[in-house]
Amino acid sequence: MLSVELHTHSELSHDGRDPVDLLVEQAAAVGLDALAVTDHDEIDASKEAAELAADHGLVGIVGMEVTSAAGHVLAFGIDELIPAGLPFDETLDRIREQGGIAVVPHPFQKTRHGVAPHVSDAQLASADAIEVYNSRLFTGRSNRQAEAFAVEHGVPMTAGSDAHISEMVGQAVTEVDADERTSEAILDAIAAGKTSVLGHRTPWRVSLRQFAGGAKRRAIRTLGRLR
Repeated sequence: MLSVELHTHSELSHDGRDPVDLLVEQAAAVGLDALAVTDHDEIDASKEAAELAADHGLVGIVGMEVTSAAGHVLAFGIDELIPAGLPFDETLDRIREQGGIAVVPHPFQKTRHGVAPHVSDAQLASADAIEVYNSRLFTGRSNRQAEAFAVEHGVPMTAGSDAHISEMVGQAVTEVDADERTSEAILDAIAAGKTSVLGHRTPWRVSLRQFAGGAKRRAIRTLGRLR
């Protein structure tokens, strides 16, 4: 079984703080086997992280968090940027056209662009996997809803820390029964449902700091574009 972190953000995300080398170093330090950097509507840092990963004994997985018209979708195993703003079904199609897999993160968290309020059950169940444990939680209700949905509809399950600072990498991991220690084998195993999830809640004080820091960075970047 490989311990895989599937949901992290670098400074390239509008609400991320740290460069990719810190994310990779943290992943190695906590004993992970593989890491995906999934920036919001960006892919360059993920490609950089995937290249750095091997130097730290990790498998690097290229990915991103796409803002579809319905909400967020994680894209893994892609080579090119998936455009933001496309319909949910088209977003999944674009990911698969590149040979990737589509995982829906925090689907029932409305305030964090979860897709569930905007798509049918059949559409949500058409994803290659659903993130059923996101460590940035307050009550855990949305995670329980996601897990219940995945079980009912037979959709593979993943977990992710949703780390926006390097210290939180590894808070939630997907254990993957992959045949080989490669990105392709890991993604194939996820799509086949050969996973289990492990997670710890991100301390609420850290979540608040991540939120506040992200809001500050977004404001600074907005002001910079206006100048």
